[in-house]
Amino acid sequence: MAQEPSSPPVKAPHDDDLAVSLPRLILIRLWSMVLELLTRLGDLAVLVWRPRLLGPYLGLWLREALVSPYRLRRSFELTRLLQASGQTFNELMYGETPVHTALWLFRKAGLGKDGHLVDLGAGRGRTLLAARWLGAKARGVELLPGHVALAAGPLQRAGAQLVVGDATHADLADATHVFTNWTALTPETRARLVERFRTCRPGTRILTVTRPVESQGFTVLSRHRMLFTWGLEHVWVHEYRG
Repeated sequence: MAQEPSSPPVKAPHDDDLAVSLPRLILIRLWSMVLELLTRLGDLAVLVWRPRLLGPYLGLWLREALVSPYRLRRSFELTRLLQASGQTFNELMYGETPVHTALWLFRKAGLGKDGHLVDLGAGRGRTLLAARWLGAKARGVELLPGHVALAAGPLQRAGAQLVVGDATHADLADATHVFTNWTALTPETRARLVERFRTCRPGTRILTVTRPVESQGFTVLSRHRMLFTWGLEHVWVHEYRG
């Protein structure tokens, strides 16, 4: 489509355009600290009702303090892993889903004691603790072995499983609920995930963050606006009907 004459010319971004001023950087950092405090307090508030999950949660928190999940170093091994999965480095940049947010969402999606949640791109696995809070089976699939190595132990003590794997090849045959935070994923990766969703049994609930599944066979049941570690975001609950 031709640009209207009254529209200003579009210029290519320069480094100066992408730079963040010091005051703005300070505000962003302060806002991050406020969100971190709110989400942690919310998590602790719900976990006191399930004391057996509190220890694993604190173990995850300690490991996160020692090795931040948001500071990835480019390496030969990481490059090889991304090439094999068909993803880019930027797709690994994501926030986390607090336990209290996941708990509220899973209840809305009908997850219970007879359910089986699979989190695709589980990161450090906080959503898995929410599923265990409800008595459901919980399994996370995470591409980065470093995340799994640090989080698998505490999660195992909570009765959850975190494994290394490519989400686009995950086994979803036994899942009743599938959660994925695909906020940072490219359209190509999301398309591959949708094809993986099609391996689920009809009736499986598919929960996605930021964008819905826009493909035939998936019916939106509800949409919610929820708190994540980076702020408020929309979440969609779908039912796969084959």
